[in-house]
Amino acid sequence: MQKRIAIQGIKASFHEEAAFKFFGEDIKTIECDSFRATCEALKNKQADFVVMAIENSIAGSILPNYSLLRDYHFTIVGEVYLPIQLHLMALPGVKFEQIKYVESHPIAIRQCIDFFYEYPHIKVVESTDTAACAKKIRDNKLTDTVAIANQLAAKTYGLEILERRIESNKKNFTRFLILSDNGSATIEKPDKASLSFQVGNEVGSLAKILNIFAERQINLSKIQSMPVLGKRNEYNFYVDIEWKNQADYDYAIRNVLRYAINFTIMGEYKKNEKA
Repeated sequence: MQKRIAIQGIKASFHEEAAFKFFGEDIKTIECDSFRATCEALKNKQADFVVMAIENSIAGSILPNYSLLRDYHFTIVGEVYLPIQLHLMALPGVKFEQIKYVESHPIAIRQCIDFFYEYPHIKVVESTDTAACAKKIRDNKLTDTVAIANQLAAKTYGLEILERRIESNKKNFTRFLILSDNGSATIEKPDKASLSFQVGNEVGSLAKILNIFAERQINLSKIQSMPVLGKRNEYNFYVDIEWKNQADYDYAIRNVLRYAINFTIMGEYKKNEKA
């Protein structure tokens, strides 16, 4: 039976590409118009997993998605690093001189802004999804509009790539989390975990926690803070850690509990190398 994967966006979006990379292409994609909608699909058993972007190497963390992780309490069971390669595409036969408009997601546009400095006559139009822009060009037979999207979108919607790799930074990655509603989901031999916690107001509380990880040779690969709603000077910390020795990890977690408040292991999973 095919796994049902909820994604933000439509077929051929970067979220679907990430889903293919993690699960393979024999899946059923559940298209959702927002990240919250993907969580609702998982919560209501309309999907088996969610693929959710959490950070980009240029644009940074996607902070609203940390709030969703906190609100829905799903288990993180994996991660995917996807290289973001952005292409300019149009209906077959359209020449570059015909172009008046370029449409894409605001983050994709921002990542290609250097390219469009050279063409000030082209009007930039923001949209909710890269692949949706490609589909719109195909459906409406737009000959004066190009989309910025991935190669999968060009293939899926029958568009021609006019310019390849127009992103300003060629070392651009987005990290996606794989979420499950199965609280008992266990991963064999995990070597990475995502944690959330608060600390007391005592001097050095956060430093004590970080020192525990350092003493056991546990790598802190990410730390993100967000204010606790309605509470002044209080923060939730979201931390990703990686380890080689399971005993070191187990020891560190036991000792961190002495200093952390509202401590949660959001998921233990296999580290994914950038590729």
